[in-house]
Amino acid sequence: MSPVNLLPGAINELIATVADTHCLTKADRYGMMAAILDESISEEQLRSLNRLLRSFVKGQIQVTDELCMA
Repeated sequence: MSPVNLLPGAINELIATVADTHCLTKADRYGMMAAILDESISEEQLRSLNRLLRSFVKGQIQVTDELCMA
């Protein structure tokens, strides 16, 4: 498997975008997967991703098959 390299600020951007749109796109899901597989993310970033997942479970965020929200 090839190494996963996150762009600086990618997790914060993902969280902000999903909080604004209340939708989780296919690109967002791939970004979350990359972040979770990246073992070097900070504890704060991991907590942010966990909050995002809890919001999804509560029904506050919808999943869409769109690649991105334009």
